[in-house]
Amino acid sequence: MLRAAGVGVGDEVIVPAFGNVEVAEAVTLAGALPVFADIDPVTYCLDTSAVEAAVTARSAAVVVVHRFGRWAGIKQLRALGQRHGLLVLEQGESEAPYDEIAQRRQRAAYLDGKLRGVRTPDGGDGHTYQQYVVRVPGNGRPDRDAFARALRGKGVDCRVPVKTPVHRLPEFRRCVSLPQTEVAADETLALPVDASLTKREMQRIVSACNALGGLLQPAF
Repeated sequence: MLRAAGVGVGDEVIVPAFGNVEVAEAVTLAGALPVFADIDPVTYCLDTSAVEAAVTARSAAVVVVHRFGRWAGIKQLRALGQRHGLLVLEQGESEAPYDEIAQRRQRAAYLDGKLRGVRTPDGGDGHTYQQYVVRVPGNGRPDRDAFARALRGKGVDCRVPVKTPVHRLPEFRRCVSLPQTEVAADETLALPVDASLTKREMQRIVSACNALGGLLQPAF
């Protein structure tokens, strides 16, 4: 799509660093330079004000990635694109059948009401819960990683959704300030909300998480 739009050598394309490296790789394959902008801490998608701050005379496009079942603020980003003459491309996630989404939402609502000591996701804007991503606040140590290891030891299949932001990878290393991206990479953890989970399995997730509340006391 970038090549078809004439994006190439000498152009810059604004992309998120929180997520898959494939987006930045696609920009370089088109001959352009990926420029990383920060994310909204609620949606984990590109923040419009951060994108605007990253615009230069060489900016040609923005690649918006919808993340974890939450939509980016696409209306605001398209309006920004119109103001600056930028192509705005979207990358979404594969859509699950409606009945599966409904079951994920039910399981997410259960976790929202039961979990303690973690920050649960914001369910606004038609969240489909492709992943149920919580925040495990840090106290100057990798609490999220310790929390994840303890959960796995209790049989809960959790995972870190973004282990390393793209701007930290050797081939894309940039000296850029992305505070929300950095914090999200350190704190986020995806818990299972698959439609196949039984009520007993959901109870086990809650029990295992809430038993680890001592790891999550805020630093004073």
